[in-house]
Amino acid sequence: MPSGKSTPAKKAAATKAAATKAAATKAAAKKAGAASKKASAKKAATAKKAPAAKKVTVAPKKATARVEGTAPAKAVVHPPGDESRTALVRRARRINRELAEVYPYVHPELDFDNSFQLVVATVLSAQTTDLRVNQTTPALFAKYPTPEDLAAANPEEVEEILRPCGFFRAKTKSVIGLSRALVEDFGGEVPGRLEDLVKLPGVGRKTAFVVLGNAFGRPGITVDTHFQRLVRRWQWTGETDPDKIEAAIGALFPKSDWTDLSHHVIWHGRRICHARKPACGACPIAPLCPAFGEGETDPEKAKKLLKYEKGGFPGQRLRPPQAYLDAGGTPAPPLGAA
Repeated sequence: MPSGKSTPAKKAAATKAAATKAAATKAAAKKAGAASKKASAKKAATAKKAPAAKKVTVAPKKATARVEGTAPAKAVVHPPGDESRTALVRRARRINRELAEVYPYVHPELDFDNSFQLVVATVLSAQTTDLRVNQTTPALFAKYPTPEDLAAANPEEVEEILRPCGFFRAKTKSVIGLSRALVEDFGGEVPGRLEDLVKLPGVGRKTAFVVLGNAFGRPGITVDTHFQRLVRRWQWTGETDPDKIEAAIGALFPKSDWTDLSHHVIWHGRRICHARKPACGACPIAPLCPAFGEGETDPEKAKKLLKYEKGGFPGQRLRPPQAYLDAGGTPAPPLGAA
């Protein structure tokens, strides 16, 4: 029967096995440490190469103020710096829909009976108000009712009539020139195509789209000073060139919306969203405006900044549409009225 005591050979074998196991454990630990160190270095290098995260634009606290006297309060929606194209389109169209509810009686603010009167009035409206043009054109069209009449007019007599519009000499040259072009090139009729209209003296794309949209029912975007200011304020585009603004905004809306969109934006710019001091506290689309807070946010103070029918004052037309009168708007006074 074997003895229970360990022989020297067995002790030596056990010692050797223990040493081998210890060495293997040490090697494994060393290998694991090296792998861990390598992974940490790789992670650090990746983090170093990764681009910095975009800075998120946070709306100022004052932009979340409740706007009283408008539609039910909503959470203020401020577009982030990385607003997607889809989000921009949705926000822009929502603003247009809400403006359509605010101004259901929207219309061109120049008095006219036909396309000839409209093209002349639009040319005269440069660097003055529609109100002043409307107060001036009755005398002009009474004396020169057709392109043939105005084409043959004495410039000095026309200048005297147009004096209240400002820049009356240059405007006289333009309206007589465009009248002659209508007679000589278009048989005395205002053309209904953009490429023809812009050939007339004093007529650019803005004037052409006013005529096309309001005299011929053909969609167009009118990029005047109010339109330019508001679409940038609302962050619909960052463009400053009128033609590029026209293209950028046109891409956000179906073509059928273009003419009324122009009216909505221009009306809002004239009545509430003024250049120097917008009436933010009385603005119906304040919850959607990234620029809320640039103007007066106190509702009562803001109401005092409103113009035309929104402020209880006469509109710009001497002969406004019936829908405007039904909504509480009042006609403008004629030239020289107290």
